[in-house]
Amino acid sequence: MAPRWKWKGAEAKALTEPISNSISELKLSLSKTDPSGSLSSCNVLLMVEPEQAVLLDRCCFGRLVLSSEKVKKLIQLSFEEAFYLLHNLKCIRISLQGSCLEDEVDTWHYMKSKRPNFPISFKAYSHLRSKNWVLRSGLQYGVDFVAYRHHPSLVHSEYSVLVQSGDSDQLRVFSDIHCAVPLSGSVAKTLLAVYVNGNFKAEDSIYLPVWICTQWKNGQ
Repeated sequence: MAPRWKWKGAEAKALTEPISNSISELKLSLSKTDPSGSLSSCNVLLMVEPEQAVLLDRCCFGRLVLSSEKVKKLIQLSFEEAFYLLHNLKCIRISLQGSCLEDEVDTWHYMKSKRPNFPISFKAYSHLRSKNWVLRSGLQYGVDFVAYRHHPSLVHSEYSVLVQSGDSDQLRVFSDIHCAVPLSGSVAKTLLAVYVNGNFKAEDSIYLPVWICTQWKNGQ
């Protein structure tokens, strides 16, 4: 599927500002100030400088939250986004009730305690993000994520992403695929099923993903 750019000149703008360059710039900027995100029950709140908020938006991490803070900006991150910045990019810290969690595994276990499917979801998020796909929640389309080739202001999403673990019953039979593919096709997306090996020890699950990715287009 060819990218569906939203306006004339969007492709040229994307070529001059690749996501990989923006992420490198974001990592450098955040590493200088070492900001700390505060864990809540379902997300992480990160206070950053205004220029860092612009970079986070350019890289599609989090959403701006209105606050009374006049100098800095408050960004709400999903667990996947926050852990990617912590573990993969190593440019933020994460705290719980005011105390910094020095061990990434502690953060991992906390997130898993709040969302049992977090390890599987993060593996898929991390895998696609590492290939410079931009991910947003796919809740409105009945999937886990939607994937963009570049910033959503420039291009329409290309994939609807379903995350599957080794013991998942979804998409095991043709009828499941038959239902899921037309839904994605009706919104001009290809259904991408990302399979994550769920057979790993909890303490190793940050580091040992195994992948099989399958794509379906409407009519195939």
